[in-house]
Parts: sequence; structure tokens; C-alpha cells
Amino acid sequence: MKIHGCRLAACALALLVPASALHAQNLKPASPYTVISREGRRMIQAVVSGEQDMLRVEDLVAVFQLSVREDRGNNALTVTHAGRTVVLSLDQGLASIGGRLVSLAAPPARDGARWVVPADFVSRALPLISDTRTELRRSSRLILVGEVRVPRVIARLEQAGAATRVMLDLSPGAPYTVSQEARRLLIKFDADAFDPAFPSVAGQGLVESVTVADPTTIVVSLAPGFGSFRASAVPLDAGSARVLVDVLPAGAAAQAPTPPGPVSQPGAARPEPLPPFAQASSPSIRTIVIDPGHGGEEIGTRGVNGAMEKDITLDVARRLKAAIEARLGIRVLLTREGDRLVPLDDRASIANNNKADLLISIHVNASPRRDARGAEVFYLSLDGLSADTRRMSENPPGKTVPTLGGGTRDIELILWETAQARHLAESAVLAGFIEQELRKSIEMSLRALQQASFRVLVGANMPAVLVEIGFVSNPDQEAQLITDGYKDSVVQAIYDAIIRYRARLTGARQERH
Repeated sequence: MKIHGCRLAACALALLVPASALHAQNLKPASPYTVISREGRRMIQAVVSGEQDMLRVEDLVAVFQLSVREDRGNNALTVTHAGRTVVLSLDQGLASIGGRLVSLAAPPARDGARWVVPADFVSRALPLISDTRTELRRSSRLILVGEVRVPRVIARLEQAGAATRVMLDLSPGAPYTVSQEARRLLIKFDADAFDPAFPSVAGQGLVESVTVADPTTIVVSLAPGFGSFRASAVPLDAGSARVLVDVLPAGAAAQAPTPPGPVSQPGAARPEPLPPFAQASSPSIRTIVIDPGHGGEEIGTRGVNGAMEKDITLDVARRLKAAIEARLGIRVLLTREGDRLVPLDDRASIANNNKADLLISIHVNASPRRDARGAEVFYLSLDGLSADTRRMSENPPGKTVPTLGGGTRDIELILWETAQARHLAESAVLAGFIEQELRKSIEMSLRALQQASFRVLVGANMPAVLVEIGFVSNPDQEAQLITDGYKDSVVQAIYDAIIRYRARLTGARQERH
């Protein structure tokens, strides 16, 4: 299993981690990781085993308030938080969590008397016992804990006539301000920090350099001949944004376009961006978002013969997208087009930002029992929501906001934790249709239709389901999962379920290919 499949409100969990030598060999010091949370920032040390970053368990104990107990007789370590338990073992190649499996990038090891675990332990295992969102950004050496906003920023320069343009690509987008202090511009993001994909950018034209000043500010140093600047932003796909700052020569017109984020300039007003208005639901299906589970560093689960979840889910998602677009003419978006990691909440955000009518997340299952087999379909369980959150999902709070041209307008605020709660009845219907259609062509498990607190479904503001298309931990099913015939059977079943669901919405006669 994996983070997408984690049951955040589940009971005690057990994690069995891949085999390792009793004492770590060739552990070398590595650059530290920075932990960012609402409480602040702190550094934790890292070592390298082979090509994998390893973190000391004792450092994770301090960050995540864990308790640990070593069982030297069984070469095991028990990690506990809030009554939930992960067991690290030196003699297992898979991790077992609530009867399901998760793999790590490397086995745990001992560094003398200390246990070390692969860095992805914090993103794959810890969220399952702490109910805290945790994101690992290995390339940036960051660990994000809780609901922190840390957009990744890529910077570059280009000439735009006499102006020099600073281009900042943010993923996800974030509000910002631009202000001038003497011969430099300060671009400050409304975020807990940002993740710069650059230490600095060499100068060009009217810009001497672009550097990082502090965790939320970029400095643009200005060359002689600077006169003024103008700033704007352009939304990109998947919730990302591009901030454009045009540095103009002296004497050039400085008419600034209306920016979607607040922009400050000498003598200029700073308009606040308006929040998006709630959209009325439509009785038809115009857009579907398909979410291929995992990707990039997050391989998901792996079969005994090497089949990887991230590859199977992407192939199925691409086939399903092609079938729906070709036969129904419905717009279909994938949360990832290739082998890259998309954070859990970003997957629901992609569906929300594109006003999707359905979200279908595709996964591959695993179990410590080799004979476990069959597909399963899930929709969200509210077991992990507090009583107050449930009440807010039934009666969303309202807010009065200003409108263009004066006046105000009342809007309904939809909290992230309650977004899917509003659509549970329809999600259950869609899940039921998919389960019924899958059963016609492939084997289903004994628990074919279930509810669970999957994080990827929580924030989806539309009917949403998660489909586990088979158990890759079963050698026979692993062989099936990589065949065109099995994948096409899954695609056809989900396609037919969408037909049934659309017919239910519109009252139209069911269509078949």
C-alpha cells in the first residue's frame, strides 16, 4: 500500500521494512534536511547509504514527538505516536500497515547504536500514525510538516524589448507583493517559506542578479538605467502560476496591468485578490480528472518480479483518458502525464481548479498475504472528521466579499477537510457502478466496495473514488496487471461505469462503445 491508500483515521499500524545488514556499512555524512512547520524551522542530520539519504530515528523522535522501543532479539524497532505503531524490522522487504504493504527506498540500518531509516520513511510511514500531513522534497532537502505553504520557485531572465523580464514559476501559486527599496526589488511571497530551485540568477540587461534574501523573499538587484517596473501573474496548469516582473528603462511607460496578486509600487494602490466564487453544479459531465497513483520517487508498491505501481497506474490512466476522450468527447485531465511526484493535496487541487465533475484515482494494492487478490473500490469515510468539521460540511460558513464595481456578494466557503463530505452520496453511487462493472470482467476481492479515509479524496469538491485494480504482491496478479488485456478490461469497466453515472445524471439512454 502507500500514502494515497493510507487510512488516516485507521487503528494501530505495523510497518515491516526491507532487509539490511545488522550494522550499517559505508554510511557517509550528507547535507542536512530542513524541517519546516508552523512552529518554525529546524535542521536534522542525514547520512548516505549507497545512493539513499538516511535519517536518524532519534532526530525524528524529537521532531514528531515519537516514542521508540528496540527489540534487539528480533532486530526490530517499535515507533509509536498517539497509540499507533510502526514496527521497523531488519528482515522484511515490505512494510505492512494495517494488513497492507508499503515499500521504502532503502532498508533501515544501524549506525552504531543508532537506527537510521530512508528519508522517504517520513512521507510514507509517519503520516499513517500521526495524522499530520508530511511531504518530503528530497532534491531540496526539505521536510514539510502540517499545513504549511512552501511553493517551489524557478527563476529566469529574458529580454522583452528594452525591458528585462524576471520570470518566476511557482508550484503551487501563492500571493505575492513587489516593492522597491533603492536599487532593488523585493518579491515577497505570502507563504511559510519557498523552495527555490536556484541559488541565484546571473544578471542580464537591467537586472544585475536575482538572489534569495530570506525564506519568503527574492531580491532583484537593479542595474544603472533602471526607471520603473510592472508586475503581473499568469495562472498555469495544476494550480501553478507565473509571476512576471518587467524591469523598464528610465523614461519608459510604467503602466501596470491589473495583477492577480497584490503588487506594491511607489505611489500605486495594492488591490487585494478576490477569492473564487462557488460554482453551481452541473447535471452533466464535462471534465474528468484521472489520478495515476504515485510517481517519481514515490514508486508505490512493487511486485516480487519488479512491476511497480507508479508505472501500472500511469499506463491505465492514459488508456482510460484516451477511451473517454475518443468515445465520449469529454475533457479528461491527468494529475501527472509522466513519471513525476505530485503531492497528495495537489491531486485534489488539480480537480478542483479545473472544475472537474469526477475524480478517479487509480492504484495497485498489496498485502502480506501472497494469496490476496482482486480489485477494490473505495469512497471516503468520515470517520476521521471531528464532530465540528462534520457540522461545517453540512452547513458551510459564509463570507461577504467585495465585487468589482463596488458592492458586496455573499459566498459559501468550502473547507478543505469538508469538501468531499458534501459529495459522499454521489461518490458512493459512482463507486458502486465501478465495482459492478469491474466485477463483470475481472476478479474482485472479498471486500470489493469499501469506505476509507484516503487523503487524496478528502479535498475533492466533486464525486471522487479510488480504485485498487489488483494485488501486485500476488505473483499471479502481478503477471496479469502488466498485460494489455487486463488493463483494457479495467479501462472498459470504468468507462462503462461513467456511462451509467452520466445517464443517471442526465436521464439519457445509456451509451455503449
